Amino acid sequence: MYDMTIELHANERLCLYEQIYEHIRKEIKEGKLLKGEKLPSARTLAQSLQVSRSTVDCAYGQLVAEGYIEARPYRGYYVCRIEELFSIPTKNAPEKAKEAEREKPVYDFSPNGIDMSSFPFDTWKRINRNILTFGNKELFSLGAPQGDWELRTTIGRYLHSSRGVNCRPEQIIIGAGNDYLLMLLEKILGRHVQIAMENPTYKRAYRIFNSFAYRIASVDMDEYGMRADMLWEADVTAAYVMPSHQYPTGIVMPIGRRMELLKWANAAANRYLIEDDYDSEFRYRGKPVPCLQSSDVNGKVIYIGTFSKAIAPAIRVSYMVLPFKLLDKYKADCGFYSSTVSRIDQRILNEFIRDGYFERYLNKARKKYGEKHDTLLEQIRPFLKEFVLSGENAGLHVLLTSSCGRSEQELISAAADVNASVYGLSDTYICSPKVDSTVIPALDGRKAGGTILLGYGGMELTQIREGMHCLERVLLNHSK
Repeated sequence: MYDMTIELHANERLCLYEQIYEHIRKEIKEGKLLKGEKLPSARTLAQSLQVSRSTVDCAYGQLVAEGYIEARPYRGYYVCRIEELFSIPTKNAPEKAKEAEREKPVYDFSPNGIDMSSFPFDTWKRINRNILTFGNKELFSLGAPQGDWELRTTIGRYLHSSRGVNCRPEQIIIGAGNDYLLMLLEKILGRHVQIAMENPTYKRAYRIFNSFAYRIASVDMDEYGMRADMLWEADVTAAYVMPSHQYPTGIVMPIGRRMELLKWANAAANRYLIEDDYDSEFRYRGKPVPCLQSSDVNGKVIYIGTFSKAIAPAIRVSYMVLPFKLLDKYKADCGFYSSTVSRIDQRILNEFIRDGYFERYLNKARKKYGEKHDTLLEQIRPFLKEFVLSGENAGLHVLLTSSCGRSEQELISAAADVNASVYGLSDTYICSPKVDSTVIPALDGRKAGGTILLGYGGMELTQIREGMHCLERVLLNHSK
């Protein structure tokens, strides 16, 4: 228990012991002192408040008598369990409780949900324990700004074998999440960069770039991804793309379009492509698609990836592969920044990947997500008379576009009526498309109806089935 700060007033209408009593009682009722938490001893608190011990004894005695705290022989005073004090009804309390209950969906089709049930927690804990037991003092030092060499070597080998990335360890920068790496990128590329982004896109990256005072140009998409002809027309020096699995559309960019983007980047010395290899680990149709960086021979692609989705959101480890041309710029302008990832966490992740645990876990996760993916597609069949399905070949979500003209908000509201949360595609747009999209119904918000995202990664199989049955009742026109 930390020292307790209580402001006492000699001229207060309450005597000193009552002020102490009222303060502690309020802290307990407001949840600031938790069940089982130990209070300072009467002697310690008396010395801290500069009052007599008998004053504190009186306050503690009253709290014990009313059941707020308990005295344990030879151990001290502890906060009692008093949940019932938090459920005293107040005006409008029933309405507020019902509203809170409605706000929490029973079936949450979030595209950001993941399944941690097959994660090898015991293996992770064993690696952690062994490192702390047999580790040396070096682990508690600051370490290299780019991250430990061993982990960068392991990540480089993994990226080459799984994604076709061609890089050396000195090109890799490790950071706590993509946000940090994008902030580093601002220092490397400069403050007032003109950048193109797919529309729709990963909105968080857009907000980060926007906070840099970048001038952002939205580039519409067709069935192959970012339109290269519109990129040539945009006055930009960088383009942010997700060619392996575009978020949110799920489009996999074919090799022809990739070559067009590389041709654009090669046309000027200061042009670069920022490749966010989002969700590339989870693919259900066809062979794995190599990353864009693997086709880059002139150092024009900045490659970014993360382990947050493949392992766990709490594993805040991301990586950026810089072309050699930008390494000197990084070292000059960012080399003094300390690594944002603990060296202990780096060592754990290094052994987890190096010793094959990550690959085995990823195979289990792919199988589990594959079952959920197939279950969702099976449940979607009745919807295909009134909806168009897209983005089903990879990732952890699919898109449904109304072919009957129902708006996005209408679909979201109808789902909420059966305690289900679905997510609108419009939230991912930077701005309205400049041209009509007639090839991809999911992007054609004006010719078709609204589009919703259905994520399944964080749901159980039974939840997927039950949730889709609920959506079927409210989203389909059974009167036809």
